[in-house]
Amino acid sequence: MKATAVLAQKSTGLLAAAIISACGLFWFGHQSPANAANGAAPPPPSVEVVELKPQPVRTWVDFSGRLSAVESASLKPQVSGIIQKVLFTEGQEVRQGQPLFVIDPRPHEAALMQAKAKLASAESQYQLARDELTRAQQLLKQKLIADSLFEASVNAEAVAAAARQEAQAAVARAQLNVEYAHIAAPISGRISRAELTQGNNVEAGANAPVLAKITASKTLYAEFNVDEASYIKMVRKTSVLRDMPVQVRLAGEQADAYIGHLESIDNHIDATTGTIRARAILDNAKGELTPGMFAQIRLGSAQELPALLIPDKAIGTNQSKKFVMVVDDKNTANYREVTLGDFYDGQRVVLAGVQAGERIISNGLSKVRPNTPVNPTPSAPAVAQVSH
Repeated sequence: MKATAVLAQKSTGLLAAAIISACGLFWFGHQSPANAANGAAPPPPSVEVVELKPQPVRTWVDFSGRLSAVESASLKPQVSGIIQKVLFTEGQEVRQGQPLFVIDPRPHEAALMQAKAKLASAESQYQLARDELTRAQQLLKQKLIADSLFEASVNAEAVAAAARQEAQAAVARAQLNVEYAHIAAPISGRISRAELTQGNNVEAGANAPVLAKITASKTLYAEFNVDEASYIKMVRKTSVLRDMPVQVRLAGEQADAYIGHLESIDNHIDATTGTIRARAILDNAKGELTPGMFAQIRLGSAQELPALLIPDKAIGTNQSKKFVMVVDDKNTANYREVTLGDFYDGQRVVLAGVQAGERIISNGLSKVRPNTPVNPTPSAPAVAQVSH
């Protein structure tokens, strides 16, 4: 019995000690110096804010297209004969007027000599007819010949003059054929391989073969189709098309861009596709581009216009909607839905939802709930990183 009583007394003592300890902890927790002083909730979260200021921005629209030659020429023989010489190498840069092919000129030179001989004979016949006409005019004044004989002299002189003109034309044609036997580059550019080489016989005419092709390489066209909505915006904002810059990147490239400007827009919209053809011109001084390449084309606005930019990390997503947190003059975070525009390397153009001068949370958005106080500190102002 005594042992049982002693055990009961010890258990009761331990329970009382535990209760006193728990009460002490409860009292201490609720009587901490900070909470005892004001009895307030935890301090508001610290966030970084940026004040929205209009910045000059050039808007860009992306299209897909292909490169084409500004100038190109297919070389065909203008005279028949055997190719005697090929004066270039495949892929060579040639200049306008540079000799490229020689078709055996000897038959054409012989034809030229023959035409010149006929011209000399025609000149002699014409001179004789003129002398006869002069004598006939003198005799007619003296009434020593009949009118019919004078008219015969006039007709003979006219026939001789026509024969002389025909002989002159034959000489000019023969001279042209001699020149055609020496084929020169009609434009400057890069030449293809020779489709027909030395020793081949070629025929002139409608079915004449292509000997080689030349494409101008210093400048190229970037051709693309513009949708109707983009076209309307373009013509309403721009009166001079050449003021619209163009950046062209090749397939798979994201860094380097070839710079140019808009050259022309077609005069009608294709009803089947709802697009209109456009063409930009760009510099290819290094010769890296070639016609037929697929390209990503960025068409920029003619002027830089003021716009509000916000960091991409300041934008929250609520289902299908985008929002930001605006900090008012009482340092309270307010939910605000926004409409976004183009993307600029970590920043977005805001089309609607906020105004210049307002502060938005740029860092720490995940720690904030709508209509709650925050502790804002300024962050570096947003700067657009737009390529020109």
